[in-house]
Amino acid sequence: MTFDLQRRLVAEALGTGLLVCTVVGSGIMADSLTPDVALALLGNTLPTGAILVVLITILGPISGAHFNPAVTFAFRLNGGFPGREVAPYIAAQVLGGIAGSLLAHAMFDQPLLQMSQTVRSGVPQWIAEVAATFGLVATIFAGLKFRLEAIPWLVGLYITAAYWFTASTSFANPAVAIARAFSDTFAGIRPWDVPAFILAELIGAALAVALMGWLLMPPEPEIIDPVAE
Repeated sequence: MTFDLQRRLVAEALGTGLLVCTVVGSGIMADSLTPDVALALLGNTLPTGAILVVLITILGPISGAHFNPAVTFAFRLNGGFPGREVAPYIAAQVLGGIAGSLLAHAMFDQPLLQMSQTVRSGVPQWIAEVAATFGLVATIFAGLKFRLEAIPWLVGLYITAAYWFTASTSFANPAVAIARAFSDTFAGIRPWDVPAFILAELIGAALAVALMGWLLMPPEPEIIDPVAE
């Protein structure tokens, strides 16, 4: 079944909004329950991985469940997404993500409009975002090739792991980075740190497209010349 663009954009906004609401809301909850940063991060990680499984499963059939401008960018680079729909998809993702931050604030009785003061900058963080986004896009492309039905779990598990093996806690998503700049909470990022994160994420996505495009291409069958034999 093919859904029209309007419905796909709503699905992208809804999915990105619920993803960000989960990231920010679980961060607020975890931070309020424990002073242990490691335990709070775990409380932030598990809901994020879980909601990705749910959102990709229920909204993937409608919009493809990008929820991420880097993923939309990667599909466009790979030639698998129409250029005229890139800007609307990204706009829906960004606006949905910001709405998700506001919803989390409202649920936890916090000021709706906030600007984060959390410093997330420096070469190690940028390298981490390149690696995190590279791995995410590579996971999606390989999943599409070999285990389409497993993609919700693959992505959810990858992000759960990447929270812990990357120095940046794996944003891997420009829309999420922008939305988290509007939340001065556990999950926040200073607005002026966001552009470098976005650039790193797009670089990671482009590298994944280049490598996986080659890696997943089947070898040319060997042609046997009967005359030569």
